[in-house]
This record gives sequence, structure tokens and C-alpha cells, in this order.
Amino acid sequence: MAATIRLARHGAKKRPFYRIIVTDSRAPRDGRRLDQVGTYDPSQDPPRARFEEAKLALWLQRGARPSDTVAQLMKRSGLASTPATAAAAQVPEAGEAQT
Repeated sequence: MAATIRLARHGAKKRPFYRIIVTDSRAPRDGRRLDQVGTYDPSQDPPRARFEEAKLALWLQRGARPSDTVAQLMKRSGLASTPATAAAAQVPEAGEAQT
């Protein structure tokens, strides 16, 4: 299964709001999702993208590929879109204790 990180549209007519989700690449845009890793609100000035960095890094490490749009949002937010750099971004190891 090829996992993709992409946008799912929500919100009212002419008032879009997007959830940044991880899904099977064959699923429809607003279909079943595996996980939600953030939100994007283009109606604010400036548009706001929020990511749950730990979840995002985990999915990138598992091989999920961001869509072009999500990759641009990640770049604007200062996040890495490659698994190697995302793995170093606060993903606790199996033996480490969380405080």
C-alpha cells in the first residue's frame, strides 16, 4: 500500500478548510483516511497550516509521500519533507522514556 499525505476538503461552500491526512493513494479525496496529521485554513490572512510534527515524522519515516501542495505547506512551515531529516525531528526511540 502506498501511503500519501494530502489535503481533504471540509468546510462550507466558498469557505474551504482542509485537513492534512495520511491515506492510501488510491482512496478518493474525501474518502477513508489512516490518520490526520494537521490542518490548513486558507481563509485566514496569512493562510495558516498546523502540523502535528511527531505524527508527520512518523508517517514520513514509514514511507508516506507528501503531495506537491502538502510539500509546499511543509516547506513554508519550516518542516522537512524527506524521511531522513524528519526522523530526527522529535520521534522518540523505542527505548527512550517519554516525560
